[in-house]
Amino acid sequence: MKEFHIHVSELKEYIPQLTVGDRVLLSGTVYTSRDAAHQRIFERMENDQPLPYPIQDAVIYYAGPTPTPDGRPIGSCGPTTSSRMDPYTPKLHDLGLMATIGKGARSKEVCASIQRNQAVYFCALGGAGALAAQCISEAEVIAFEDLGCESVKRLTLKNFPLTVAIDSFGHSIFDR
Repeated sequence: MKEFHIHVSELKEYIPQLTVGDRVLLSGTVYTSRDAAHQRIFERMENDQPLPYPIQDAVIYYAGPTPTPDGRPIGSCGPTTSSRMDPYTPKLHDLGLMATIGKGARSKEVCASIQRNQAVYFCALGGAGALAAQCISEAEVIAFEDLGCESVKRLTLKNFPLTVAIDSFGHSIFDR
């Protein structure tokens, strides 16, 4: 296992070097999207409407942060179960999605799309949302505000701790 400090803007260069079990401290811009937001994003794609963020080279964090306390950029912000987004993920990878962050195993289709598109799946520590929030310096709702905690947010991360769960070679930590 190796450890990397990576900015999102450089992640594409690092993906071929990352292997299952590697630790990554990720910094830069990521977007939150969960079930309801994914459904709306796909409705927008079907209707040729603009998307809330560019998919090409994006990183999606499957999270629904709690309300923001005074003086903080965000509330508790732990990962949600990634498999709920599996129906959407292969198409997003095909459109250039570079990485996803969540918790739990992914479907065979998602694993194949990660390998086919030279993407990566990271796991964040589940059950430690308050700790994860300490690595988020900025949060802004950018779409679907009516979804509350499931609205799409643009987050700025600083040294957000992750583990490579599925690498671009198709190896999965869940197969061990």
